[in-house]
Amino acid sequence: MSVRSSSSAAPGGTGARRAAERPAALGRTVAAAGAGLVLALLVLVVVRLPWAGDLGMHAATVQRLRHRPLDPGNPLVDADTPSPYYSPWMLLLGLVARLPGLSVFVVLRLAAAAALVLLVTGVWRYVRTLGAHRAAPALALLSLLLLWGTTPFLWSGFPGLHSLALTVSYPSTFTLGLAFHLWAWLTGALRREAGWSEWLGLGALWGAILLCHQFSGVVATVGAVATVFAARRARRVVWPRLGAGVLVGAVVLWVWPYYDFFALFGAGGGLEGVHRVLYGHPVARFGLVPLGVAALVPRGWRDRRDPLVSFFVLGVVVVGAGWLSGHYSWGRALPAVVIPAQLAVVLEAVEVAGAAGVAGAGRRWSRAGWAVLLAGGLLVGGWAQAGALGYVVPRGVLPAVVEDRYRPPWTGYHWITPWVRYGDVVMAQGRPARQVPAYGAYTVAPGYPDFFLADEGRRGAATRAYFGERTPASVRRGIEREYGVRWVVDGGGVLGDAGLREVARGPEGQVLYAVP
Repeated sequence: MSVRSSSSAAPGGTGARRAAERPAALGRTVAAAGAGLVLALLVLVVVRLPWAGDLGMHAATVQRLRHRPLDPGNPLVDADTPSPYYSPWMLLLGLVARLPGLSVFVVLRLAAAAALVLLVTGVWRYVRTLGAHRAAPALALLSLLLLWGTTPFLWSGFPGLHSLALTVSYPSTFTLGLAFHLWAWLTGALRREAGWSEWLGLGALWGAILLCHQFSGVVATVGAVATVFAARRARRVVWPRLGAGVLVGAVVLWVWPYYDFFALFGAGGGLEGVHRVLYGHPVARFGLVPLGVAALVPRGWRDRRDPLVSFFVLGVVVVGAGWLSGHYSWGRALPAVVIPAQLAVVLEAVEVAGAAGVAGAGRRWSRAGWAVLLAGGLLVGGWAQAGALGYVVPRGVLPAVVEDRYRPPWTGYHWITPWVRYGDVVMAQGRPARQVPAYGAYTVAPGYPDFFLADEGRRGAATRAYFGERTPASVRRGIEREYGVRWVVDGGGVLGDAGLREVARGPEGQVLYAVP
């Protein structure tokens, strides 16, 4: 009896270990439950596929690859130009869309489901290379989705919960999932000194990532460089294999037939104004990230070559250089700053259970403090992202304070499809120009900046002139003939007496006109 009591009470004994394991098991259960609820929400979002932002561009890209996979032309306007949206992933989706009975929007739902699976499994694999605690992957997923700021930042490649609810079907989400798998695979290859074939495969994957979404590819590259820098046991035999992998990736970029990847380095001028907003309102958008930055400090103190610290520092260099030089599109690398910080605070917090009963009291209290801070940050971040509930829950059911955070999706242009056929040219501007090509039609001016479209400025000027209130009818007829316009979508009431034939009326007072 006394022997059992003394064994249970002894430091490191069975009783002490069980006492330490109970809170750890509870933490794992809570983390798994929280991650499961968030993933269930995202699955329901995939079913709903709310429309905002760039969904029309990606739907139009699938449309073109579906009809002409070898020579799709411009995705938005009736012109024979290349496009950086024609990536390996979108080509695969275009081929899937050729199967009978699959509409483009069904294919985008399938793409969203695949991207979500890839992201979750990628996070799990990468986090397991950083720490062995079983709660770490689930907490890391919650941190990536919730630990941002008090105002949701809705932008592709930024995996906050509200942002991901609108961009889960985008190539950026698929590419970010691939990036996590790349980092995990690269870490393993460095540790076991992998053979030539594995390194060549890593290089091909890196090239494919850059082709699928260039900005997320930059984030993937920054993380890969940090992973290589953090490797300690890599012998000289690794470096030739690494160089061969980089060469394979460059060849993949060079031989891709749908657009010239390297020409994108000259595309900055038209992108900087659009991306300047990335540097605005940092406290509201990223106010919870400093919690993770603080967690990077002890990691860097313990190990100057810590991969997350290196990842963060390189990300700061890229984003900071963009701000100082006026290349605001470099701000798309902000996830390279945010992701390592989000993962660092999780890894600091989950060591609570591992330290209990083994380390000193000071260390245990330090880990417990990180756990409390992480829990508080996730609660605040979850409240900030609560508007995403509106995409799966009827608005009338939501409390008013949550409903105020909800961003209603766009309505779409299904109502024009009984008349407008694939390949027809529609005169539209603003939001209609960003949505109409999703149904197979073209617009005169692209709804998005297009580096490869030489006459983009001329097309934009023609569109503005067409919708000008004082534009003579003769000028409008000339624009219609020049660009082969068959239909006009007008939501401003400007063209009511412009000699057009009204065909249908849609939501928000929009009208579809047929050109005589």
